[in-house]
Amino acid sequence: MSPRTVLALHGFGGSGASWDDVAAEAGARLRITAPDLRGHGAAAARRPVDLAGVLADLGPLLRELASSSGGPVTLAGYSQGGRIALHLALAEPALVDRLVLVSSTSGIEDEAERERRRASDEEQAGRLEREGLEAFADRWAALPLWDGDPPAARAAQRDALAAGDAAGLAAALRGLGAGTVPAVGARLPALAVPLTVVVGARDARYRAIGAGLLRLAAEPAGQVVVADAGHGLLREAPSAVAAALCAP
Repeated sequence: MSPRTVLALHGFGGSGASWDDVAAEAGARLRITAPDLRGHGAAAARRPVDLAGVLADLGPLLRELASSSGGPVTLAGYSQGGRIALHLALAEPALVDRLVLVSSTSGIEDEAERERRRASDEEQAGRLEREGLEAFADRWAALPLWDGDPPAARAAQRDALAAGDAAGLAAALRGLGAGTVPAVGARLPALAVPLTVVVGARDARYRAIGAGLLRLAAEPAGQVVVADAGHGLLREAPSAVAAALCAP
């Protein structure tokens, strides 16, 4: 059997390399293409860092993968990458045979909450520009979001941020944050693509969000709850993510 083709999108502060452990666990079962999104990795200097720009990069790549594989491909996204993956799937549904969201959401629907998030991301971006990457990475790694993560996974999260590009990450906070990228929950009933949600058992907030996404989805394929894991599933439980991507 030929490997399943997957276009995989990383989260904030990561890069395409964030998916390396998942690809290693999957082996020959998957052919994962994981690009660097604007503001990150090799695309750190690409501008503007906003949803339209990122989709302009990803659309041709998705079409190329679908053409080379002979049909629609699996689209996966982790955290921020999951929100972008939803927008890409809504733009190109005929090219996607399956959507897998890992520790992600469909965006913030409430406008007051969106404004609070935009203000928070702007404050974070300003502090990053003033204080530098090392201090920012220390603060980010200390967020309650990562509570309970194994020390090695938490250290890897911190080191990936510290190795990034300050200007690119500040631009990503402003242009790709959940307060800026439009929410698409109301559009999920029209997305005729099977949706799988993968969350960590410790990540109570995202478990609830994932369940809500599946209630809205036109084709809910199910929620995978990874035991003894939190939000950072690509580093903490790559085998579970690989298994979800390989499932029928």
